[in-house]
This record gives sequence, C-alpha cells and structure tokens, in this order.
Amino acid sequence: MADIYLALVHAPVYNKNMETVATSITNLDLHDIARCSTTFGVKRYFVVHPAEAQRQLAKRIMGFWQEGYGAEYNPDRQEAFARVRIAENLAEVYAEIEAEHGINPIKVATDARKYSNTVTYAQLREEIETKETPILLLFGTGWGLLKEDVEAMDRILEPIYGPTDYNHLSVRSAVAIILDRLRGH
Repeated sequence: MADIYLALVHAPVYNKNMETVATSITNLDLHDIARCSTTFGVKRYFVVHPAEAQRQLAKRIMGFWQEGYGAEYNPDRQEAFARVRIAENLAEVYAEIEAEHGINPIKVATDARKYSNTVTYAQLREEIETKETPILLLFGTGWGLLKEDVEAMDRILEPIYGPTDYNHLSVRSAVAIILDRLRGH
C-alpha cells in the first residue's frame, strides 16, 4: 500500500476574485486536518506557507499542544501534531518525501473544478491500495490552487459533488471527505 502525504498550500492560491494571494494559517486547519490525517493514516501533513511569521505562528500553536500544559491536558492532540511538518514551499515537501522513499511522490491536486484529466476516487484508491509509490494530496486554501499549478500535477482528483449546484466546502471538510473516500472502511 502506498504512503499518503497531504499538503495544505497557503500560497499561491486564489481569493474569491480569482486573484493570486497568500492566505493565513488558521488554528482550525492545523487541529482538524492533523486529527483527520491521524485517523486516516496519513504519513505526514505538511502546512505550506512562504511567510516566516505564519510558519512561526503555526509552530507556536502546535507547540502549546506538544509540550507542557496542553500536552498533559490533551495527549491525543499531541499525537495528531506529531505527523505535522511546516514547510516554506512545495519543493521542500517534495524533497522530504523523496529523501524518505528514494522516489518522487505522485502529486494529486484537489479542486472544486473539473479538468479533462480528472481521476475518480475509485481509481486513486485502487492505486493507493495496489502500488508502493507515495501519494501526495495537495489542497489549496482560499478559493483553491492556481489553475496552472493544478494542471502541472500528475493527477487531478474529481471534485466533491452533493445533490445541489453549491460547491464551496471548507478545506477541512474537503480533506475529511476525500480521506474517507480514499482510506475509509
């Protein structure tokens, strides 16, 4: 079975006006996606942000739950944060996975828009279950990853659809749904 990695990208991403921006790291994304990653066996959850101040903020938030009172109060949070890494850019993420496996990961973009080379959940799940090459799932904050970045990935996962035309989930919700579809029982 392939190891799954997850990257939450904060820049460059789109804002609601489809302008390229950097978004802020949020406490909820750190906590909830770390917990979800642990539940579904994600090997490492990378929080990617180019701004040093934002990376330090994430480390400070996680540090509270990894040592001292926070770690004593909620040891489960400490376990979830053990698999989180803070990275400046995706090149750093790719290098860490390659160093661990000796091979580049298969990069899988997620997006609320459909592309011509989209793969289904069943197709990706089968690849995860039958192959050894690590898989990196990339999620964009804000209004998602840039179109050119999505198109540069090895695979693009199909959007999450409900029974309505509304399609704007929080990234935390999207991560939970996608991980359940790829690794749930």
